[in-house]
Amino acid sequence: MPKTASNLGNPIAQNPIALVWHRRDLRIDDNPALSEAIAQVGDRGIVLGVFIFDPDILDDGVTEGSKVDFMLGCLRELQANYRRLGSDLLFMLGQPVNSICELAKAVKASHVFFNQDVEPFAIKRDREATNALQELGIKVQSFIDIGLIAPDAIATQAGEPYKVYTPFWRNWQAKLKPKPFDAPQKLTGLASYENLPVISLPSLRELKFINDITLPKAGEAAAIELLEAFCDGNGILRYQTERDFPAHAGTSTLSPHLRFGTVGIRRVWEKAIVAEQLVRSEEEATGITTWKQELAWREFYQHVLFYFPELETGAYRPQMRNFPWDDDEEKFVAWCEGRTGYPIVDAAMRQLNQTGWMHNRCRMIVASFLTKDLIINWQWGERYFMQKLLDGDLAANNGGWQWSASSGMDPKPLRIFNPASQARKYDPEGEYILRWLPELQGLTTAELLSGNIPPHQCKKRDYPLPIVDHSIQQQKFKQLYKDCKASP
Repeated sequence: MPKTASNLGNPIAQNPIALVWHRRDLRIDDNPALSEAIAQVGDRGIVLGVFIFDPDILDDGVTEGSKVDFMLGCLRELQANYRRLGSDLLFMLGQPVNSICELAKAVKASHVFFNQDVEPFAIKRDREATNALQELGIKVQSFIDIGLIAPDAIATQAGEPYKVYTPFWRNWQAKLKPKPFDAPQKLTGLASYENLPVISLPSLRELKFINDITLPKAGEAAAIELLEAFCDGNGILRYQTERDFPAHAGTSTLSPHLRFGTVGIRRVWEKAIVAEQLVRSEEEATGITTWKQELAWREFYQHVLFYFPELETGAYRPQMRNFPWDDDEEKFVAWCEGRTGYPIVDAAMRQLNQTGWMHNRCRMIVASFLTKDLIINWQWGERYFMQKLLDGDLAANNGGWQWSASSGMDPKPLRIFNPASQARKYDPEGEYILRWLPELQGLTTAELLSGNIPPHQCKKRDYPLPIVDHSIQQQKFKQLYKDCKASP
């Protein structure tokens, strides 16, 4: 920390001051807002980071302690990095627009920089903040950071937003990708931080949250470690063949870090390009291509949310907006708690509840089960995922759920996953199931994967019988879907 001065007057008057408003970019490396702040205020300038705890988000009824706890770990490291470089990351608690204006006035900031988001709430907040700061005579600049390509920088030949992934991918992959921004080596802070409207980094308890799960390592260093392990080893080369098997460590597990921005997307892309030099076979080349396609899926969902913000509150397909969901609360609770009687579904929900993360193949299985077997509104599942997932992200979560529910942007929307055949294909030895359902130890692999464990075995192990019959329910859903599709 800089030495404490008796007052703020002189340093503020003599040095241009830039505030870097962090939200979903909790890092110093590959951060366009931070890099531009340093470039614009120059050697004489002061660069301060700020993070604002928004009570409306903290009290939204969706945010859970595990996610807040992970975020606090990221913020703790980010503040340590600012201090190591000679400045500081300041914290505020309050309505974001009022708070950023209050701090800007208190330090007599000349500039405010931030990285953009695509969520409707964030776009509205940032527009209001920009207008309010500019009225104070403060220069405001924002930057593309959440994706490699800005959502409005890619369009069909007719100039329309994309509604289908495959043509989006073809356009997206052909576009030149930006290079990462180097991490700063030095920053200058204020001579004193007294008399500012800021708080210390609050504890989880002070924010009125609790967390009872073991979290992965938070922060920028952990994100870079995961990225390097995935790209420098064989993970990315084996990605195509390994990614669908939840018992294997076949994915990067970077999604919580991408959600909180502890790793820059340009750095991720750079690592993938470097990994191409390690390719020794067509299979390995396909692994990297598949990884790139997953990054493109992430940006496709950002793209459609940006252009169709109404997706946040309802189905894309008009015929699905009045679908007659059964919405059985008891069955929904059984799904949430992993008590459906379908082992692959229950294992996945236990993984979610106990770790705050779920393998992507399993996300599709449990989402299909909720919507197509239990015939429960996808928005119930979407909300539960946002509550539990450390990587809970509106664009990706909404896009995934609408894909699974046959309500989204999909040229072949009617997909129904059979949980038993999914288990046989992607967990052929039952390793994943037994990891999360240890009470099923002793069953044969055939019994585990059958989707119909013998009743006496269920009773012996206090495991529930299937709460629905998949074959009956899929036919019921198909008929309901057909009726909705035919209605005006």
